[in-house]
Amino acid sequence: MEDKGASYDYGSIIVPCVQEMVKEKMITTVPPRYVRSDLDKAEMADDSGLKTEIPIIDMNRLCSPTSMDSEIDKLDFACKEWGFFQLVNHGIDSSFLDKFKSEIQDLFNLPMEEKQKLWQHPGDIEGFGQAFVLSEEQKLDWADMFHLTVQPPPLRKPHVFPKIPLPLRDTIETYSAEVRSITKILLAKMATALKIKPEEMEKLFDDELVQRLRMNYYPPCPQPDKVIGLTPHSDFTGLTILLQVNEVEGLQIKKNGKWVSVKPLPNAFVVNVGDMIEIITNGIYRSIEHRGVVNAEKERLSVAAFHNVGYGKEFGPLRSLVERQKAAFFRSMPTDEYFEGLFSRELGGKAYLDVMRI
Repeated sequence: MEDKGASYDYGSIIVPCVQEMVKEKMITTVPPRYVRSDLDKAEMADDSGLKTEIPIIDMNRLCSPTSMDSEIDKLDFACKEWGFFQLVNHGIDSSFLDKFKSEIQDLFNLPMEEKQKLWQHPGDIEGFGQAFVLSEEQKLDWADMFHLTVQPPPLRKPHVFPKIPLPLRDTIETYSAEVRSITKILLAKMATALKIKPEEMEKLFDDELVQRLRMNYYPPCPQPDKVIGLTPHSDFTGLTILLQVNEVEGLQIKKNGKWVSVKPLPNAFVVNVGDMIEIITNGIYRSIEHRGVVNAEKERLSVAAFHNVGYGKEFGPLRSLVERQKAAFFRSMPTDEYFEGLFSRELGGKAYLDVMRI
């Protein structure tokens, strides 16, 4: 396979800025390219019952010798049955998170000429723009995004990272390190829950662990039922940690064939299992389809931190789990090959995970 060096570019076609379109044109109808009649019409679950609320994991309890065992059981249940949980008492200072949220809002409020300096280059997904857009005919999500590779530092793009305005660039550094250490703890606790040696997980998610941030901006839409903010999909990554920047709901996950709205708790993270973890755990932990919806009145902002097995590694179902289950349900492959296959497709459902099945 061609060696891409340290940049690993995966192209996406440059698309219009929805925020600008909404702001300038005062549009009352959605342009045809955003109208989504192709979407899954699964009904919404009745969210009056507590049974539709995703599990809550307490990081303090997860790390305390007295309560660890019961909290690890809860983590195990969340990863098996939901693929999602909210993480509370994670240790990141709420005043720091408020600062980060405010600076993310400022990033999307930059004048267009400033944003243009941070726009995607053709053939690269870093900066402002969309991912997985492969043709001019493809339907688009009602959203603007800012993509950024943060860890390990050699993978940072010189045409993007140094140009992020201060103080946001420094805040991202701090946020990245904090969230990365939470991820490492959660992966270690998952190993305990799965009764495997911690080093089996550690060698996949070591210092070469790749962390990407995606800042999401979902503008209000005059016809919210005709569009989607984020196409239904499962994350192709290892572990995703999502921060809600403002208090507007919009994340929905698919549970028993119905869409369930996630009601974010103040200062909690929404954490979800990605396809890589489903493969590594040989299907014991499941990545779950989710989507973003928009509304007519309010913008919604969020920041997703994706954590992946490092480049140049081979990954697949862990040997100890294959032996226990007496079969491997997924193929093993180098991460580079996995990502190359992934970014050559449109985003949608769990289709790419099916490619990996045996």
